[in-house]
Amino acid sequence: MPAPTLLVFGDSLSFHGPDGPHPADDERLWPNIAAAALGGRAELFAGLGWTSRDAFWSLAGDPRVWSLLPKADVLVLAVGSMDTLPSPLPTYLREGLRYLRPEPLRRFVRARYLAAQPWLARATRGRPVALPPALTIRYLDRMLGSIRALRPDLPAVGVLPPVHRAASYGLVHTGRVEAIRAIRAWAAGAGVPLLDLAELTGEHVLSGRGNPDGMHWGWEAHARVGAALADVVAPLVTREPDEHPVG
Repeated sequence: MPAPTLLVFGDSLSFHGPDGPHPADDERLWPNIAAAALGGRAELFAGLGWTSRDAFWSLAGDPRVWSLLPKADVLVLAVGSMDTLPSPLPTYLREGLRYLRPEPLRRFVRARYLAAQPWLARATRGRPVALPPALTIRYLDRMLGSIRALRPDLPAVGVLPPVHRAASYGLVHTGRVEAIRAIRAWAAGAGVPLLDLAELTGEHVLSGRGNPDGMHWGWEAHARVGAALADVVAPLVTREPDEHPVG
């Protein structure tokens, strides 16, 4: 089997460890663990808090993604988890806080919002979420469809959202169940196998062995996710290097 390239779209779960964010090439991160187990490499496109919409925008607007599409052996859509988190403010307002000026005003407003977020998440019972399930599916499907228009043979793997115990979200995660239902239905129709991140990392996170923020993972969980992804991908990447048609 030739050394495969994993084209991974992720969120902060793909590059945060037990002590915060790490460079994308850190060998302890799950995309690199999976790639190493397969004798290949991972190309990661991810950002803090990325939803499936952010991943689609990356696909549409980042020319480095375009350069890697002809070389990819498997697509990993590791987004959708952040979509399920409570978002008391509409996304455009929440993300717009970073643009407030002057600087003292930005810091003041952001601090007040972060302080209020756990209470608001509990008061609204986790509604609305950062991205409703219908939009999660819309963007996942647009990504898959756009890529397969160029690479109809490219296999893809998706994920089911994990659990968290994040005080910053008031320990609330009511949006997860509906999202799981929607992603399962979409994946079944699209022929996309899924990694159940809650099954792989739930006990690790809920027992407090992950990042102190109650959301991100320790290296133990990264190792489990990486190994599980390698098991799923291995039978999908059996083509010869010249079987990568584009267009």
